Amino acid sequence: MPKSKSKTRRTFTREFKVQAVQLVTEKGYSYAEAARQLGITDAQIRNWKKQIEAAGTQGFPGRGHAVDEEVQRLRTENKRLLLEREILKKAAAFFARECA
Repeated sequence: MPKSKSKTRRTFTREFKVQAVQLVTEKGYSYAEAARQLGITDAQIRNWKKQIEAAGTQGFPGRGHAVDEEVQRLRTENKRLLLEREILKKAAAFFARECA
């Protein structure tokens, strides 16, 4: 049986895209050089550059990344609150011993 030639679509992080564009805009690489070095096509870098120019810092919103960022923010906040709770427990125990 012949193997199917289905390609899986590669996804790139926002940081990767920004850095790829920076190779061309700030480092002086040609689109072809940057693309060859990163293993992508020069058309991808051109498209990413257009997106950055059009949307600025809001470029590359992705699918559901806002939700992912919110989840990460909430996890970080939860970790901080759990740490604070532990500190308060220890402080309460300490002061309970001092007053007794």
